[in-house]
Amino acid sequence: MRGLPGDADSAGTLQTWDGNLYDYASNFRTVAETGDEFMNPSVISALAALGGAAIGGFMTVVASWLAQQRQARAQLFTHDKLRRQDLYKEFIEEASKCYTDALLHDMTKADLSGLVVLYSKVNRMRVLSSPKVVASAESVGRKILDTYLEPDRTFLELREMVNSGTIDILQEFGERCREEFETIPEPF
Repeated sequence: MRGLPGDADSAGTLQTWDGNLYDYASNFRTVAETGDEFMNPSVISALAALGGAAIGGFMTVVASWLAQQRQARAQLFTHDKLRRQDLYKEFIEEASKCYTDALLHDMTKADLSGLVVLYSKVNRMRVLSSPKVVASAESVGRKILDTYLEPDRTFLELREMVNSGTIDILQEFGERCREEFETIPEPF
């Protein structure tokens, strides 16, 4: 009998295949005929079950880890955004107080402690915020300092500033902050 090319007979010589599939298949003897034992089917089933359980357990661990990583990134993003919002709110409040003081008092009565607090918030923005927000905050600080150098405003002058819109020195700052929040990519 001839086997497929590359098959060896009992003498170790290579056989050639003559195309007869029946003759080729008859070369294979059953386990019962040869007495050789292959793997027990129950062992195969048990190993398959153990392998499936191991892979399933591993995938569960990986999925859990990935979910925790995503949740941690989302929490970090939310914390960072809230921290910036709080800083901007504090800056707006402090700048409003300083600007009001600058409108009503000249430089001899300037609220220096308020200006120091204001500039400390600008410095915190340098760490957390975009350059546009920082530049806008610095511009607000310069406008407040310039206002201290001007004479005190009367009530009529304040009303004219309100009507003309020049009293709102924080508008650009607010717009830069909003732009920054809109452009921050969410970590999802």
